[in-house]
Amino acid sequence: MENHRAIIVGAGPAGASLSFLLARRGIEVVLLERNTDFAREFRGEGLVPSGIDALRQMGLPLERLPQSRIKAIEVFAAGHDPVRLELPASEEMRVVSQPALLEMLVAKAAGFPGFRLERGATVRELTYAGERVAGIIADSPEGTLDLRADIVIGADGRSSVVRKRAGLHEVRNPQEFDVVWCKVPMAEFMIRRGAACAYIWRDHGALAFPSYDGRLQIGWAIRKGAFVGLRRRGIEAWVNEMAAYVEPELAAHLRANIATITQPFVLDVICDRLDKWTRPGLLLIGDAAHPMSPVGAQGINMALRDALVAANVLVPPLLGGAGATELDAAALEVSAQRMSEVTAIQRAQRISGLAFGESWYGKLLIALMLQVLARPWIATRLFNFARSSFASGTTELRLSV
Repeated sequence: MENHRAIIVGAGPAGASLSFLLARRGIEVVLLERNTDFAREFRGEGLVPSGIDALRQMGLPLERLPQSRIKAIEVFAAGHDPVRLELPASEEMRVVSQPALLEMLVAKAAGFPGFRLERGATVRELTYAGERVAGIIADSPEGTLDLRADIVIGADGRSSVVRKRAGLHEVRNPQEFDVVWCKVPMAEFMIRRGAACAYIWRDHGALAFPSYDGRLQIGWAIRKGAFVGLRRRGIEAWVNEMAAYVEPELAAHLRANIATITQPFVLDVICDRLDKWTRPGLLLIGDAAHPMSPVGAQGINMALRDALVAANVLVPPLLGGAGATELDAAALEVSAQRMSEVTAIQRAQRISGLAFGESWYGKLLIALMLQVLARPWIATRLFNFARSSFASGTTELRLSV
């Protein structure tokens, strides 16, 4: 049995960032990741200013990562001319390779003697000392790991094993849409535009933007569960269905590149939140505590901001040799500081997501959006208003440790 100051489960953006921040301050931390590498598909690779700011405060060389930049959004809606919404230079979005980001974070953390990464480690159980979480038991390539820590942090994503083993349950907020993701070769007309393109048609929506790998990323919002029938009809059927909801140039590009399109994967959209992110000895952060909708590209950005707050609050007691009572109070403070921003962002995401359902209020929302887009000057003002909170967060965060 090994004893540590902190165990973090999940080497995603929240877990890898917090591990780096703790290790940098000399705190002994073990990071467990169920995969052996990060070379796999990721859904959340869009960094907005709030996430970019968090990485810069950590002192990470963001410019070294494979990335593309989005400086404007062109919105296409049925029956209207496209509206171009420019992003200020300080608020541009970036699509960054998440595998490269995570490898950078764990490599930086590995430069400190107290850090240890266990790849291929799958958590099986939490262990307890009385009512308090005291550690984990995990399966690893080297055998069973029996680790103890002063605090366990679950950052293992929307399907968190830590959350389930701890008996913590999210408040369900059913969503009315899923997102089909795929990539195609980059189109010349998209390069000329230098913008991401959003498409709004009745109860469908789509987003096309340049990915960090030089390809064109497509996200297609459809009614929840609708892709099952399309998949049975084959790739040509679902590409043609998707093409019906975008501009003619992109539709032709999609049809011409059916043979090179990546196998799609469907994101089951959820937008839930735990009322309680802690129990004695345990703290949940990132998607483990609050799975985010893809609306507004907030998942990775909220996770990075969780890590900043968790570091600010946890580093002093961990460095000072605090006991169980102080650490549990600190964990509660992390969730208290993060709850208001996460709640506000998720509320906006859920309202926006109504546009892709079949309810009367969804249809009303689409009708209102179309009316706004018919008046570009109003659309620009509303976009700038919404951008201020979605892009930069609802609270100012500063890394203080």
